[in-house]
Amino acid sequence: MNKMANTETLTFEDFKKEVLNDFKIATISRECSLLGRKEVLTGKAKFGIFGDGKEVPQLALAKAFQNGDFRSGYYRDQTFMMAIGALNIEQFFAGLYGHADINFDPMSAGRQMGGHFATHSLDENGNWKNLTQQKNSSSDISPTAGQMPRLLGLAQASKIYRNVKEIPSENNFSVNGNEIAWGTIGNASTSEGLFFETINAAGVLQVPMVMSVWDDEYGISVHAKYQTTKENISEILKGFQRDEENNGYEIFRVKGWDYPALVDTYQKAAAIARKEHVPVLIHVQELTQPQGHSTSGSHERYKNAERLAWETEFDCLAQMKKWMLENNISTAEEIEEIEKSSKKEVLEGKKVAWNNFITAIKNDVAEAVAVLNQVAQNSENKVFIEKYSADLAGIKEPIRKDILVTARKVLRMLSGNDRATLAQWITEFTKRIQPKYSSHLFSESSKNLASTTEVKPTYDETAEEVDARLIIRDNFDKIFAKYPEVLIFGEDSGNIGDVNQGLEGMQEKYGDLRVSDAGIREATILGQGIGMAMRGLRPIAEIQYLDYLLYAIQIMSDDLATLQYRTQGRQKAPLIIRTRGHRLEGIWHSGSPMGMIINAIRGIHVLVPRSMTKAAGFYNTLLETDEPALLVECLNGYRLKEKMPTNLGEFKTPIGVVETIKEGKDITLVSYGSTLRIVEQAAKELQEIGIDAEIIDIQSLLPFDINKDIVKSVAKTNRLLVIDEDVPGGASAYILQEIVENQNAYKYLDSAPQTLTAKAHRPAYGTDGDYFSKPSAEDIYEKVYEIMHEAFPAKFPKLY
Repeated sequence: MNKMANTETLTFEDFKKEVLNDFKIATISRECSLLGRKEVLTGKAKFGIFGDGKEVPQLALAKAFQNGDFRSGYYRDQTFMMAIGALNIEQFFAGLYGHADINFDPMSAGRQMGGHFATHSLDENGNWKNLTQQKNSSSDISPTAGQMPRLLGLAQASKIYRNVKEIPSENNFSVNGNEIAWGTIGNASTSEGLFFETINAAGVLQVPMVMSVWDDEYGISVHAKYQTTKENISEILKGFQRDEENNGYEIFRVKGWDYPALVDTYQKAAAIARKEHVPVLIHVQELTQPQGHSTSGSHERYKNAERLAWETEFDCLAQMKKWMLENNISTAEEIEEIEKSSKKEVLEGKKVAWNNFITAIKNDVAEAVAVLNQVAQNSENKVFIEKYSADLAGIKEPIRKDILVTARKVLRMLSGNDRATLAQWITEFTKRIQPKYSSHLFSESSKNLASTTEVKPTYDETAEEVDARLIIRDNFDKIFAKYPEVLIFGEDSGNIGDVNQGLEGMQEKYGDLRVSDAGIREATILGQGIGMAMRGLRPIAEIQYLDYLLYAIQIMSDDLATLQYRTQGRQKAPLIIRTRGHRLEGIWHSGSPMGMIINAIRGIHVLVPRSMTKAAGFYNTLLETDEPALLVECLNGYRLKEKMPTNLGEFKTPIGVVETIKEGKDITLVSYGSTLRIVEQAAKELQEIGIDAEIIDIQSLLPFDINKDIVKSVAKTNRLLVIDEDVPGGASAYILQEIVENQNAYKYLDSAPQTLTAKAHRPAYGTDGDYFSKPSAEDIYEKVYEIMHEAFPAKFPKLY
């Protein structure tokens, strides 16, 4: 049942039936935990982290959880998932075994360890389901408190849907903003900064968020006295309690073993959050963890005998049984029968899950063995190959690695047609199996990047040269008018229209919910965007400067970048992250940590337009796709002059496509962003001495040159220089690998390919700091000259 109906409308028999059903769910969950640990310790599973000891409060949470609601939780919430009907025994064990099939492990298709839960927001084609007609769980991640920023956005979406009247009332994502975002976390993880940042932001925004803290007094082996001031998270958050004069939180404390009090508390919390859009904190105390933190160790090592005895007595299931007996809700015989049947069901479900998991692999083994025996017949190494084949067939609990290791070793022993036969089989097998572990890093739906087409900006004869920031501003105006679900938020984004006036007047025109200021809290700005994007909105999260992205890089890397991947395409968050950088001055504002970023956020597109027209076109393109992206505008480009297009909001910059901005025949110069202006300056000076450089603007780092156009330039010029303002080995190394290795440009090079980067340190403050730290026009000129000197020393004698 969704919630326990008012007891005055229930007969005692109905009430008893509901309580016994709850107890059955809890005992099944406990048995899954106990048997799951055994599966790990016997080697059938790699690692286990379970929800034992947290069953009863999760039953209460599930009763208050309604269709349309979202969970953003903690890897111990298995009982909750079972109670809302989103997890069964076989699926629990499929996740534990890492079954790489979404039909058996709907949580992650084996891509995450057990205990990481999700529901499907998308169908198999990547299209939105009606989220208002199902109970929803955002996909869990392991980093502690990493679920918190996303939780904020999931809650804020309800506020947007309730208050932004331009959004059609009939949609798949909300019914008048009545949905609650439910968060769960372990008490030790409340020590993380992401917890406090999110708690503060939710209090400021006043969103319908209910935060449960499961408190068992430990964080792995570390007691709460080392984790939390006063050893009590709700005590130190008392200042957040709302009163008659100030907004804030409603805060509840409840014992984690007290079933009726838990049910009552969660019903009260839900009513407040759902109706009033007030955040609620529920501190669930006196919980236990019967098997310790995980299968990596035993809690007997760090809990004394007194604590262990207390945990036995106050185990939530033991206390629930006691309450049921004392209130004549159940007899000892009924409880015993429930426990007995639960053990049997879990054991049978485990067997089915294991059989499903191992049968698919054994079928692959059988296929491999047949091929190996076939190619062995005419080989001089027949005896050895048949031994490999027999050993593979004899593995009792094989994995797919065993198949390929054997086949690839045998391949070395073959020649001629037999080698070709096995090589083809290995290739086809890998092609079939690899997607089980690698698909859906990016969207594979009909709305991915491949579905977009370029639309060039158009200009009339009287096109005016304007400050480039006006192109961004007026394009955003068109976007807000065209897409009511688009909203933008960040530090200084609202009232003053961002620090560079790219949003000037937008808040006044579209309201402070769609164009809003945010506190100095980059991680939860990202979280707002992730959560709202997961609920069908099209948020643009603004991080004021690129260097500040480092505050949010963990959330981008661990949550947003992996979302499609870790759900095998069953959840998405098409968030656009807007920032600005390049050619900045000073250690903390150097604007160019690109190598760090692109290697941390695979799964998010990284776009680096050289102009505001290009940037505006990227926004227009992205809003027609369902993929997340980081867009880095050039900070020193807002006041430069660009022509005002006539088709604002409609022209689209292609993503993953490079642009040749100067033709040349002697050397290919590759760069992006503001550095291109310096490259162009150097190219003009080189032209004066007879060096004709071709200049290519990368435009996007992820994806990179999908049409492989750069290698065509290198084939013409036979020389390559990559210019970048990141540190050595940063983005320039990535770019060089893409061109030389992945595009095979090495075949056309007459000179060694080179990079020109910033120094290994960040720039000192001031213009001289920039000049002596990052590539200058003189650096580029001399680097190109040096390359040409090596090829033509007589024509270009040494400068130094």
